Amino acid sequence: MDRLTQSVFMGASGTEPLYVDDVFSTYLYYGDVTDPITNGIDLSGEGGLVWIKIRNESYSHVLTDTERGAGQVLVTNSSSGSSGTYGITSFNSDGFSLDSTVTFNTSKNYVSWTFRKAPGFFDVVTYTGTWDGVTTPHSQTISHNLGSVPAVIIIKQTNQTRNWIVYHTSTGAGQYLSLSTTAAAAADTDFIDNTAPTSTTFDVGASYSTNQSGGSYVAYLFAHDAGGFGTNGDESIIKCGSYTGNGVAGGQQIDLGFEPQWLIIKAADSQTVNDWQMYDNMRGIHGYTSPTFNSETLLANTNDVEDQRYQIGVTPTGFNAIDSHNNTTNIEYIYIAIRRPHKPPEAGTDVFKSFAWSGNSTSQDLTVSSAPDFMHVQGLNIATTPHFIDILRGKPKHLVTSATDAESTTSTLGILEFYENSAVKIGSNSTFNLSGYTYAGFSLKRAPGFFDMVTYTGTGSATTVNHNLGVAPELMIIKRRDDVANWPVYHQALGASAYLWLNTTGGEGSNSGNFNATTPTASSFSVGGANNTNASSGTYIAYLFASLTGISKVGSYSGTGNDINVDCGFTAGARFVLIKRSDTGGTGDWYWWDSVRGINAGNDPYARFNVNDTEVTNTDYIDPINSGFTVTSSAPAELNTNGGTYIFLAIA
Repeated sequence: MDRLTQSVFMGASGTEPLYVDDVFSTYLYYGDVTDPITNGIDLSGEGGLVWIKIRNESYSHVLTDTERGAGQVLVTNSSSGSSGTYGITSFNSDGFSLDSTVTFNTSKNYVSWTFRKAPGFFDVVTYTGTWDGVTTPHSQTISHNLGSVPAVIIIKQTNQTRNWIVYHTSTGAGQYLSLSTTAAAAADTDFIDNTAPTSTTFDVGASYSTNQSGGSYVAYLFAHDAGGFGTNGDESIIKCGSYTGNGVAGGQQIDLGFEPQWLIIKAADSQTVNDWQMYDNMRGIHGYTSPTFNSETLLANTNDVEDQRYQIGVTPTGFNAIDSHNNTTNIEYIYIAIRRPHKPPEAGTDVFKSFAWSGNSTSQDLTVSSAPDFMHVQGLNIATTPHFIDILRGKPKHLVTSATDAESTTSTLGILEFYENSAVKIGSNSTFNLSGYTYAGFSLKRAPGFFDMVTYTGTGSATTVNHNLGVAPELMIIKRRDDVANWPVYHQALGASAYLWLNTTGGEGSNSGNFNATTPTASSFSVGGANNTNASSGTYIAYLFASLTGISKVGSYSGTGNDINVDCGFTAGARFVLIKRSDTGGTGDWYWWDSVRGINAGNDPYARFNVNDTEVTNTDYIDPINSGFTVTSSAPAELNTNGGTYIFLAIA
């Protein structure tokens, strides 16, 4: 293990590994913030950069870093120098604080991107220029602490009006781009002195834009594929590369080796004028399934509002460049990509939260788990269709688990916003927010060994689909999005030739076409030629679950008619339980319980995925035990009859 890998693997404390979750955050918030922004990034101790943009109003991108200090801002869509009139008031050990009295904290929607200094990821350097405007050549060597060769360097003079100068390894030391303009790459050997940077230094040359005598400068350095992160210290969390557009309908897949949560893309061809496109998973960089949708886009070089203007989709191993703005034939594009969060959870509360709320017929915020990737919502005292909503398909898109319907999009029905600060905004509608009624749901966060989601496009013949669960899925739920289809469910206890339907009460069926009669692996799962999982050009979403010690348990039990203790390996009981009778010929609903509504020694309210109905509150079918849960003798045959077989998912 080299020095960089070892140092990052050991982490700041000398004992803990470092994850992308520790050094980068996309955090969405609503203005008029009085409390600090808590995103888990240590800026006061480690240093870094915060980049903020109003999403729903034409307002500049604002950058503040720990080297120049709180309150000192730069604007990427302008060549202006630094100003100190508004912005961040302090850098904290778990985020940053905003001035609540200034323009940049008004009643608007915001996105903030936080980059923490860390070897192999990101560094910030300030320096003073030395070129007198006469002596040629004249260069200056600047030291940095990136610990690897910078792949991207963004430089801005802070005390003068100068363009932002961008070096990207793919275009080389003799080329530059400007972050504040759409201009194509241009040749200039002076900006960085036509010298490739090293793992400890970079050079600036005879240019006022990067080295004017007495001038003040800041440089932001991004690593490429340097490794040193993750549980074993062998993961890369950032890649800065390039690709050549091919113009192919349906796009071009760019392999990163990971699913990105943040992307910036720019045409670098000398003949091409193109915006600096910015995407992230919280605002909506959707899973790629077809070239018919646009992801939420901001442009670093303009103050434009957020818009669904360009087509980009993520895959489990990279991203897909789809339209003419990012995949024109023979045009070179450069990018910076950061891996999505995947820190192993320490407790079930890190990745799962159940909640209930009262409708008010106006939009409202719901408190859920931090950065939820998935939500299920359902009425309690009003019969409503149960819905799955997730971040890969996009905020307003929903699937009804009790029906075969294709995906529906109603802007006021589902989630209007996924906020990072443990909240989502739900719409003002009569389905899940009607005044006088109550609703329930739960949220999930993707994490290794626990839960993952994948979107894919069908081929019509047997194929494999990559995933990032990190272990073989034990439970898979798949839904075709673009057409009517059942919800096929795979469970390891039944095998890959069997299936259940999430939308029906039926027991185990046999059809090798759904999962290609092939057991999934730690990196992929198989689908056959069935319409429900792999119709040609059909679009799909797959939800994958596994057993993670102390967090989740995917399993099965045999009914006895007596009390059955189901040991999940937990220490404080299950907060969520899903049970379905699975034996051939047996029937049963998809029952689910959660601790918010009650998993008690007495009556335990339940709802069902496959039924449009109110919750049932007067039954005692399960009881809590520290290791998991008990199925009681009072449970019906759908949950506990002698000789019956049942599958379950439990979360601590």
